[in-house]
Amino acid sequence: MMTEFLAAALAFPTVLFSLLVLVVLAYWLTVVLVGIDFDAPVLPISISLFVVITWFLALVGTVLTPENKLRWVVLAGALLLGALATKLVLIPVKRWTRPEKPASRNDFVGRTAIVRTSRVTENYGQAEVTADDGGTAVVQVRAATSTDLKAGETALIFDYDAEGEFFWVVDISTGG
Repeated sequence: MMTEFLAAALAFPTVLFSLLVLVVLAYWLTVVLVGIDFDAPVLPISISLFVVITWFLALVGTVLTPENKLRWVVLAGALLLGALATKLVLIPVKRWTRPEKPASRNDFVGRTAIVRTSRVTENYGQAEVTADDGGTAVVQVRAATSTDLKAGETALIFDYDAEGEFFWVVDISTGG
């Protein structure tokens, strides 16, 4: 059984990927032993998955096609299916490894907010705004003197004043 496996692993086209699997194993062993700390870069993971998946497909194809004339078809099929399978496997991996952008107050610019104080003036006011993750925050807001925003009305956040640490808002409520 083991000799059949070795024969298939060392036969063309599987042997091409068998050598690459050894390189991938050496790479990841080095990462583990040396203790390289990285945030799961997608490129080494992508290449490693592609090599392992394509090696497996080539191995299966080599076992199922004993005739040497079909081995080029096995190579082409393994490369094509390996690329497709790797792309499918990487969809959740990319979501997992995507670095999260740190939250910023500027993320609220362009969002609507509900006024929570009795009024909003150029010197006073608070409103509740919803973040991307569904959480809410009560933030300091200011409006021009001509705006008459009251509690419960909807305002649009159009700018952030970093020095004053407040958001500029404009009334977009439909009345009420």
